[in-house]
Amino acid sequence: MAGIKRKQIVPSGTQDGDVKKRKKGTEPVVESPSSSNIEGETDSDPIVESDTTEHSGDDDGVSWPSDQDDEIQDENGEEAELLDKKRTNGHKQTAPPATTNGTSSSSKESHAKQKALAQERKAAKPNADSIARTKKLWERLRRKSHVPLEERKKLVEELFDIITGNVKDFVLKHDSVRVVQTAIKYANRDQRRMIAKELKGEYRNLAESRYAKFLLGKLLVDGDKEIRDMIVPEFYGHVRRLIKHPEASWILDDIYRGAATSQQKDYLLREWFGAEFAIFKSEGKGIVTSELKSILAQSPEKRKPVMHALHDLINQLIQKKATGFTMLHDAMRQYMLNINTGSEEMTEFIELLKGDEEGDLLKNLAFTSSGASVVSMALAHGNAKDRKLILRAYKNLFSQLAYDEHGHQIILAAYDVIDDTVLTSKSILPELVSKSAEPVETQTELLTNAVHHKFARIPILYLFANRRESFMDVKERELLDAVQSIRTETSKKDPAIRRKELITHISPPLLSLISNNAATLVQSSFGCQFMMEVLPGADGDREPALKAVVDLVQSESAEVKEALNTPAAGRLFKTLVQGGQYDTQHKRVKLAEPALGFHSMFFEALRSSDQVLEWATSDNSFVIVGLLEAEGFEDKEKLRKILKKAKARLEESAGPRPTGSTTVTGKKTEKTRGGNKGVQLLLEDIAKRTT
Repeated sequence: MAGIKRKQIVPSGTQDGDVKKRKKGTEPVVESPSSSNIEGETDSDPIVESDTTEHSGDDDGVSWPSDQDDEIQDENGEEAELLDKKRTNGHKQTAPPATTNGTSSSSKESHAKQKALAQERKAAKPNADSIARTKKLWERLRRKSHVPLEERKKLVEELFDIITGNVKDFVLKHDSVRVVQTAIKYANRDQRRMIAKELKGEYRNLAESRYAKFLLGKLLVDGDKEIRDMIVPEFYGHVRRLIKHPEASWILDDIYRGAATSQQKDYLLREWFGAEFAIFKSEGKGIVTSELKSILAQSPEKRKPVMHALHDLINQLIQKKATGFTMLHDAMRQYMLNINTGSEEMTEFIELLKGDEEGDLLKNLAFTSSGASVVSMALAHGNAKDRKLILRAYKNLFSQLAYDEHGHQIILAAYDVIDDTVLTSKSILPELVSKSAEPVETQTELLTNAVHHKFARIPILYLFANRRESFMDVKERELLDAVQSIRTETSKKDPAIRRKELITHISPPLLSLISNNAATLVQSSFGCQFMMEVLPGADGDREPALKAVVDLVQSESAEVKEALNTPAAGRLFKTLVQGGQYDTQHKRVKLAEPALGFHSMFFEALRSSDQVLEWATSDNSFVIVGLLEAEGFEDKEKLRKILKKAKARLEESAGPRPTGSTTVTGKKTEKTRGGNKGVQLLLEDIAKRTT
């Protein structure tokens, strides 16, 4: 850098002729191969410290020579003479070390000047004193556990005295916005509304700010309807731009997912369909909907531009790897619901899903309601290769999907549409029922946990269940009905054969679990339902599992005895003694194939332990009624004989019969609760046989 003087370094061991004499007052010449590099570094970095430079302390962005350098240069003649004398004596002398006292003092002065300048610049800014005071208050308030309640109230009151009327000046600065967030944290409802009103008209700008965007979340977290209705409408007409903004996109999606009402969500989502929907808020008569099918049914001529605008925005976000937005997943669902199986649009859309090499898109989709629907329908619409690639994205994640409220639907869709059951059994089932390489204790624990989980049990029960409504909600059943409707065009294998093959693969570990842990399973309603669904439909040797359930009758465990009196256990034993599940559609018992034979095993266990009458008069008396109704049970007369001998005891347990309802002045009175209905049915059966 021209004009910068540097010290001349005399290397140790200097030979004769290495240092030439200079005339007094001339510039010292530093011959160094790296001098040009040093100058380049000084130009790029305003503060450079090296072996050849020292700071003077001036805050001017460059390194200037110190007074010591000038003295060395002014006395260069004397220095040369001194070196000549030393050379004549034959000694090699290094340059004396530089004194650091001047440099240290100079550095301290430099830092002091820089600090003073920074303070002057801060003081010159608007509201400098107020911001400085609020920072002191914030430092104290943020340590909540260390501030007494009364002191905190005074600090918050002072804080609001300062920021009231000046909130906009605070929120767009990275340091002072934290003060406003703290004020909101400790504010009451009126104070929050005051802040929200002051910021009205600025919410889009706040959403685009790197720091102020979090303030929106603080305002909305309380769930105040008035504040929500001030904030959300400011985003209308700007969704297509903001959803692509690196900062605003996240807060916009948070508002859409967690704060907006259903009508506000419709307004926001509609803008994905094109600029027209950002300007015109409804289709006349005040009707607002984000259901694309309804919009296109009313205006078929809009289909092409709407589908193009929707696909274009979806594609932009996917290419930017911004695939975690709930709003994006809802938009993808609307797009997929309005394209046809086998169409070019469907092919392109499935390719878009598969095109994400890292698989982040498919993984993010799996954990939202609309996203899981998109993946499920993609499995239904796709061909065998598409399905295989989609499943590959979830490798080692199927267990996590099973435990998720939405993710498990993808597993159910895969059961319904993938013809290659070997692929399903190798890629999905081992992760659900635990891998064979794991210790037996680990397998048992993992599978038991899954059976008792609200969502993880569904992929296990789905293949066996006769009544899906017992563990699946309406929306889930509607999705699977749609998947099964689509598969008629895209899958070749008969659904009954596919289901039977999958049951064959999954049955062994489930039967083993029942055989070894029946006493644990019977103590919960989920465990009882698991055994009730699996035992009639499982493929393989069911006898050890059935024997384990029968042995519960003679158990001495107090926990097991208590569990056997629960309604869940009653439904389990009645299903098993009848030989299968009750078919609500055809109003009859659907017998298992091959026959269970549980009724005979159960009756022998009761008779040998003298518990027939105990069960007949208990809350689960319907189990004995089921024995009398069971097809193939050959000991019905023996059972009736035991019951006849104890008719008096049965009558005592039966209690009064319920009275019919009566009407008094147009209102129905409550029915009188009757006795044990099961015992009453047993008495009726005995009466019929004796007459």
